[in-house]
Amino acid sequence: MSKQTTVDAKERFAPGHRACIGCAEALAVRMVCKVLGDNVIIANATGCMEIVSSQMPFTSWTVPWIHTLFDNTAAVASGIESGLKALTRKGVCDMSGFKVVAMGGDGATLDIGLQALSGAMERGHNMLYICFDNEAYMNTGIQRSSSTPYGAATTTSPAGKASIGQFTWKKNLPAIAVAHDIPYVATACPSYHRDLAMKVKKGMEVKGPAYIQILSPCPTGWRCPTDNAVEVGRAAVQCGMFPLYEVENGKYKINVVPESLKPVAEYLKGQGRFRHLSETDINKIQQKVNQNWGKLKELATN
Repeated sequence: MSKQTTVDAKERFAPGHRACIGCAEALAVRMVCKVLGDNVIIANATGCMEIVSSQMPFTSWTVPWIHTLFDNTAAVASGIESGLKALTRKGVCDMSGFKVVAMGGDGATLDIGLQALSGAMERGHNMLYICFDNEAYMNTGIQRSSSTPYGAATTTSPAGKASIGQFTWKKNLPAIAVAHDIPYVATACPSYHRDLAMKVKKGMEVKGPAYIQILSPCPTGWRCPTDNAVEVGRAAVQCGMFPLYEVENGKYKINVVPESLKPVAEYLKGQGRFRHLSETDINKIQQKVNQNWGKLKELATN
């Protein structure tokens, strides 16, 4: 870890949960919780991590944790943050050292919970929102979300003679968060754990809303080997499909800059959800990635 990032050995997302074999999202949650420390209250949306970690009478959480609905996670976190402020202001107890952290998958964040998240960012709540992005509604059967990449096959965007699969491009929620003029926005991936830890630490320390989107490869939904999630995540970064960057007070910085972007075909070929794509389809995706990478580099030089 970098000198600026302290990570202890304590497990706040304890083993014994029921995540799928090879789940990179469970790995990401574990890494995040090591950085969060004990003085946190977590609001967790319905989704994979809620399901696998909280089946009564068991729990994997060793810090205060609240299960929320898909659509109101940021609203619940906002209420907790306001309550902590009130307790401190009225002298009931000093909660100024606590941080509120909201967690949700891409469906609960980019789709169902977007309105509540936008409101929380607009109001300026002192909270960290973390989206664990496995690019579909994996918990309920691999249905497409607005984070599902173009061309990916899911149960609700099946590939076939009449369909390429997902026909829209991945929603750029980090850019939407930046447009709210909040202090800190970042992308991360457990394949780059030092970078991830550094960004979670920054998100915890910033005063005001912070948003981090963490790519969380899902072997079950992505149709890749269960022992390959870390490599797949690294490939997504190296080809530019999921660049790692941060935006501090509006200033962009790319954190991982490959010497040259690897072909997206190398990333796509290892996943069954893309196996139907033609060379023409792959070239179209490559052009989009090149375009987005160029825009990001331009933002980072301004």
